[in-house]
Amino acid sequence: MPTDTIEVEHLRKTFAKTVALDDVSLTVEQGTVFGVLGPNGAGKTTLINCLTTLLRPDSGRATVAGHDVATHPARVRDSIALTGQFAAVDDALTGRENLVLFGRLLRMRRAAAGAKADELLTRFALEEVADRPVSGYSGGMRRRLDLAISLVVERPVLILDEPTTGLDPRSRQELWQVVRDVRAAGTTILLTTQYLEEADRLADRIAVIDSGRVVAEGTAAELKNKVGGRVCEIRTATAAEATALVETMSEFRAEIGSDERTVLLHADDTHALSEIMQRIDAGGLDPEDVAMRRPTLDEVFLTLTGGTAEADTAETAGTIPANEGAGR
Repeated sequence: MPTDTIEVEHLRKTFAKTVALDDVSLTVEQGTVFGVLGPNGAGKTTLINCLTTLLRPDSGRATVAGHDVATHPARVRDSIALTGQFAAVDDALTGRENLVLFGRLLRMRRAAAGAKADELLTRFALEEVADRPVSGYSGGMRRRLDLAISLVVERPVLILDEPTTGLDPRSRQELWQVVRDVRAAGTTILLTTQYLEEADRLADRIAVIDSGRVVAEGTAAELKNKVGGRVCEIRTATAAEATALVETMSEFRAEIGSDERTVLLHADDTHALSEIMQRIDAGGLDPEDVAMRRPTLDEVFLTLTGGTAEADTAETAGTIPANEGAGR
């Protein structure tokens, strides 16, 4: 049976009068991808910094791979690899040289570091650019190299802090596949992201953090069920009709979309559609389109946090010192 690789119990961290983490608790099982989502300033990066021993929590307890972050920080660093929000690579070096450099910093012998570099260049589809300076790499190549560097020395836990920020859709898809492959190899992954689709596709479980607190946790499907089993999306001809429709559908938690002509109604199941249509007919409305669908993860955020997920303003700190034994 899977063991809990990361355990966080009642974690609290403050900066002056700002409460960054307020009684945060969560559990990440071995070999899974756990997503951490929340609006700007929610506390995602502070949580990452506490788990990687870059910040010491004020109270509470957290363990990574069985090691307490406060009492055994060196053991925690020996158990993790970290990829921050920005690619920590040397532009003047080639991809191969970057990988060998980190291998040597992590006390690998030169031959072993070279062999590992070759393995990772193949694994991350970087063979063709292996001997080119990183300054000429695309954004997707740089992020793949950055992730490859995190895996120079195998660790049971990989922490990814918004790994695909700024990438184009194709590069993002490529990196998603890399994350799936790493998970399939047995690595536990803690992922913060500003992309709701990313969490939906990659994460086995998701914690939603808002104002330093965990406001919801579960699978993507469980979180979507929190805002109603189905969403009825009604496209009206005018903004006035949308307003009138909302006034007659209050029990369905009705809201108007950003275009001011689309009404979203949250219902428990598809059987509510017949009642909704009867209400529309009774009101003498003639909508342009009516569709029933499952709620999106974006709608979960709107409901739980009052806003969409965004990147934390504070970036994750850089590479953990090699002399502390951490992957990155």
